[in-house]
Order: sequence, then structure tokens, then C-alpha cells
Amino acid sequence: MDDGRQAKWWSRPATGRPGRDEPESRGGGEGDAPSVRPGTPGPTGSTAPADSPVPPAGQEPQEPAPYRPDGPPLHEPDVYSTPPYGGPGPWAPAPPVQRPTPAHGTPVPPQGVPPQAVPLPPQPSPVPPQATPVPSSSSQWLQYDPWGAPGQPLTQVGPPAGTEPGSRKNRRGGAFAGMLLLTLVASGIGGGVGAYVERTGGLTTVELPQASHDNGDRAPESVAGIAASALPSVVTLHVSGTAESGTGTGFVLDARGHILTNNHVVAPAGSSGDITVTFSSGETAAAELVGKDSGYDLAVVRVRGVSGLKPLPLGNSDNVRVGDPVVAIGAPFDLSNTVTSGIISAKQRPITAGGEKGDGSDISYVDALQTDAPINPGNSGGPLVDTQAHVIGINSAIRAADSGKGTERGGQSGSIGLGFAIPINQGKRVAEELINTGKATHPVIGVTLDMKFTGDGAKVGEKGPEDGPAVTKGGPAAKAGIRSGDVITEVQGQRVHSGEELIVKIRAHRPGDRLELRLTRGGEERSVTLTLGSASGT
Repeated sequence: MDDGRQAKWWSRPATGRPGRDEPESRGGGEGDAPSVRPGTPGPTGSTAPADSPVPPAGQEPQEPAPYRPDGPPLHEPDVYSTPPYGGPGPWAPAPPVQRPTPAHGTPVPPQGVPPQAVPLPPQPSPVPPQATPVPSSSSQWLQYDPWGAPGQPLTQVGPPAGTEPGSRKNRRGGAFAGMLLLTLVASGIGGGVGAYVERTGGLTTVELPQASHDNGDRAPESVAGIAASALPSVVTLHVSGTAESGTGTGFVLDARGHILTNNHVVAPAGSSGDITVTFSSGETAAAELVGKDSGYDLAVVRVRGVSGLKPLPLGNSDNVRVGDPVVAIGAPFDLSNTVTSGIISAKQRPITAGGEKGDGSDISYVDALQTDAPINPGNSGGPLVDTQAHVIGINSAIRAADSGKGTERGGQSGSIGLGFAIPINQGKRVAEELINTGKATHPVIGVTLDMKFTGDGAKVGEKGPEDGPAVTKGGPAAKAGIRSGDVITEVQGQRVHSGEELIVKIRAHRPGDRLELRLTRGGEERSVTLTLGSASGT
């Protein structure tokens, strides 16, 4: 130490102990009584420290010097001798000696009573002292047990009684290792389960709810029921000629193999082209042209050698009302057996289609049914049926948004909900004539119209073909008193706004029908009645 003091191992006050600055006497000189061996029980049953002299008889026993073990101190020496281990400092009195009650009920001598001299019995012959075992440097630090019984050594070798060196540490280490292992195993299992759930969506096979299988029956008036009834009678036509080809639709008229379609569908075949019919079952057959009419835009073809044909029943277009549900069946863009549905949007819609030739010979005039059922190129010639699966019209034309030219028959524009169909009443009459004679007849009134007239109504021209008269002599109009320059404004009570509309209204009837017309002549309105004549179609 820097102050030259000798390190104090213990600083517990004791009777007869030399002061701080006095050298301690170890005893053991001549004349001293033999020492009791360390750890040997004394006469009183207590254990005397090593080298403790036994006083002669009649002398007060001196407190034995504390046992000083070899080896390094248990703590660093206190250079300031701070209580409770050093001497009392100048700033505080020395603390009282703490004497807790020892364990096991060992009695404690009262405080303040000087120790009495206890005569010792005669000692046995001296026994040569044995070497005191000194703990090695690798042994545990000597530990002080303040709760030990009086008279016991202040220190003892090894750990406190009842403890095993390293046992608690080993238990803690084992518990920590077990918890760590358990955590790792749980983490691995959790990660594996999470990855499996993420990949498969669960621990079990996913089965989504689904309706049970039904027998497929549908109400006859439903779209599905109508389609099931009508589809076997609908066919797809593939037409090819020397210059062009096309695709359209038709439907079976009778068991003899007659099929009704549009004239513009079969027109590409010309006089030497090929027409192939594909039925809904996928069966195909070659077809031949029976007859056609460009003014009505209708044609009839026939297949031979095909059995099991199912004719599609014909309805009555005069019974149709605006808003009635309808179903259109066809092969738009060559997609066979396509079914669409809608309603009747209007009746007696006068339309004209065609006119690609420029001479007017290919223009068709139709008093059409208008529908919003989607109709596209390829639907032409297909049936428009009612809720009883009866044909009420022949799909023929659409109004395209990008055409800018009115109604189209064979363009590649799509549906915008404006489709037109030839009424089946007109189609039936024309089909019968084409099957029976190969040609169709057109009802006429025997006048030539001024198609450049821009006023309201249909004006009778000044001159006819080849500078002939505008009103045919002996014709229905001449018999009714119609003259050149008259403007016809109504047919059967329906307003007429142009020459095209007058032709449409006239062709909606049969030759021989009687019609009532209203006209204006010189600012005066008149009514006339005539009987329709007949002319051959082309």
C-alpha cells in the first residue's frame, strides 16, 4: 500500500485486540501453552483457530488471533479504513457490532459482559502439529458466513454449506439451451406452415360451392328454350364465286330442302359459283339456287339428299307489336349458331339497301321491322323469331355508326342496336313465288316518280322511260285518275314523305290489293282508290 500499512483481513472489534498502529502478536513463544490444532474441537466444544495458544491455568484466556489464509485477499484493501471493515473515520462514529441471531438456535452471549475465564481440563500429551491444508490458487475464494454459530471459524474452504459449485449455473445454462432449442423448432414449424398456407391457400383442399347438375330443361318461352327449338332449323351458307365470296345465314322452309336467305348473301356466286350449307349439327351439303329477287332482297336455295330436316315454323308479322321480345339467330363473322335477343323497336320502318351497281337495279325496298337484337355481318338471311320460336322476319340490314350512308347490307361494321328485318308475311309470298316460278312479282300502280323532288310526299314525274308518259296508259293509276305532277301524301292512311317511302308502302302489299291514296293537286287534296297491278322482278 502507498501508506505502508499492512492490509487488514478483518476489522471486527474484539476484546484485547491491539490497536490499529500496534503490531499484532501472533504468540507461540516459549512458555506458551501448546496450540490447539486448527479445526480441533476445544474443551468447550468450539473449534480453535490454527496457532491459538492455550493460556496456563489461572490466567485469562486471550482471544486468538484471526486466521489469515494464504492467497490473494477477498477484496482490495481499503486505504481509508472505511467502516464497517476499516476503522471509524473522522466523520462518523464506529458502527455498533451487528450480532444477528445465529441459525439453529445457537445461544449468543449477552453484550457488555466480559468473557469469563473458563478453566481448561488437563490437556493430553502434545501432538505434533500437522500441516494445515492451504487452498490452492485455483480453489474458490474463502467465504465469510456472518450467520454462523459463535466460536466457529470465520472462514471455511469451499462454497457455503448446502450449495454445490456450478450447479445453479449449469441449471441455468441447460434451461436457456432448452428454451433456445424450443424457440428454433417452433420458428421452423411456424415458417413451414406459413409457407404451405401461402402456396396452397390453406391446410386443406379448397372446394368452392357449386350448384348441382340440372336436367337442362328451360321454359319454352325463355331465350334458351327458343334457341333450343329454333337452332336445328338454322343453317350457315358459304358462297364463293369468280370475283368474291361471302358468308350468311338461312333457315329451312320445308322437308324438301328449300332454304330462305337474302339475295345479297348468294349474289357473289353469280351463275357459276358454289354454295355450301352447314347445318347446326355440323353436317354440310351443297346447295343450288332456286330463285332470287333483288327488289325484295330475298333468295331461295335447295339442298338434296339430306334427311331429317326440321322446317322452322312461320309466324305472322302483322301480329307483332312494338316491345315484343325477339331472338335473332345467325353466323355473325362466320360464328355459327350465334343467338342474340332484343325487342321489336319499331314497325313499318321504310328502308332501302343496296345500290352498289349505280343503276338502281339492285336497290331493295323494305317496309321493315326494326329491332335492337344485335345483328352483324353474317346474320343476313337468318330468322328473327318470337317467343314461340316462330319466324316473324328475315334479318337483312343494319345501320352502322361509321357508314354515313344509311342502311348497309353486307358491310363489315358492327351492330349499334339498329337492325332491320323483312316482315315474314312479305317473305312468305316472295318465297312461294320463287319456289313455284323462279321469279317474284312486284305490285305496281303504273307511274314514274320524280326521285329528285325535295318536298313532302311522292311526286309523279313529267316523263316516263324513253320520254314516254309518266302515267302508264291503262294502268292502275290512270284508271284512278292520277295525273303527272300530282303529289301522293298517304297510302292506306300512312304518311308518305318521299318517293322511296311510296315504293316501300306499295311493295308491302300483294298484286291485286285495293289501296286508298291521298294526293295534292294544285293545292287541293284528293282521295283515290286503285287496284295494284303486277310486274316481274329481277
